[in-house]
Amino acid sequence: MHLQESGEMYLESILVLSEQRGSVRSIDVCDHMGFSKPSVSRAIHLLEDGGYLTVDGKGYLTLTEVGLETAKKIYERHKLLTAFLIRLGVNEEIATDDACKMEHDISDETFEALKAHVAELTSE
Repeated sequence: MHLQESGEMYLESILVLSEQRGSVRSIDVCDHMGFSKPSVSRAIHLLEDGGYLTVDGKGYLTLTEVGLETAKKIYERHKLLTAFLIRLGVNEEIATDDACKMEHDISDETFEALKAHVAELTSE
């Protein structure tokens, strides 16, 4: 199943929340993303059906191996793109918003080239 941008955003949010809190429920995702309970519930069911996460009997969300891999990939892109844009002189808030848009569309090849370039810049 190929994820839409919104699915990637949910996985990234669940990863961030789990790093902050340890455990995550749908209501936490609602609060974090600012979405309604029905919208989050629908997305969670789709991600669960797609094999990206599991929901236990108490409603706690756990990313599966593929869900965690996908979330980490998106979050790495977000962090690197944000830092790169800030380094270029872009305001932090704008850099964060722009990185969020870019992280879903950039190709793996372009991201790896950008990542290598940033590594070169930081080693100088």
